[in-house]
Amino acid sequence: MKLDASDIREMNLLKYYRLIRKWACKTNNIKDADLELLIYLDCKGRFTRNEFIDGTYTYSWDKTRWERLRKDGWIEVWRHRNRTTIKYSIFRTSFKCSQLISRIYRIMLGKEDLPTSNRNIFYNNKVIYR
Repeated sequence: MKLDASDIREMNLLKYYRLIRKWACKTNNIKDADLELLIYLDCKGRFTRNEFIDGTYTYSWDKTRWERLRKDGWIEVWRHRNRTTIKYSIFRTSFKCSQLISRIYRIMLGKEDLPTSNRNIFYNNKVIYR
C-alpha cells in the first residue's frame, strides 16, 4: 500500500506534532534540535561521527551536542575502532532513544495518548502570579 500526501493529511498526522515534540523534549530534558537530529539518526540506523556532523548542518549550532547526547545515553557505540583495520567507530541511537521515537510515532498515530497526569513535568510548570 502506497501512501499519498492526501492520505497523510486525512490521518491528521502532523496536527499535534509541535505539542508532542515539546512534551518529549520537556520530559526527557533534551532540546528540540536534539530530538529532531535523533529522529534523523534513528532513521539512518548506524552512522559515523562525520555523518553526525553532516546531519547537524540544518540545525542550530551546538558545539557540545555530540558529547551531551553520548553522555546522556541517546547515542551509543555499535562498533569501536581498533586503530589498524577499523579506522573509525560506528554509532547508533540507543534503546532509550528508539523507545522515545517509537512512542512519539504511536502518539502521533493515535495509538497512545499523551500523558496528562498531575505528576507529569510537562503539565506541572504552572506559574503563579501575585
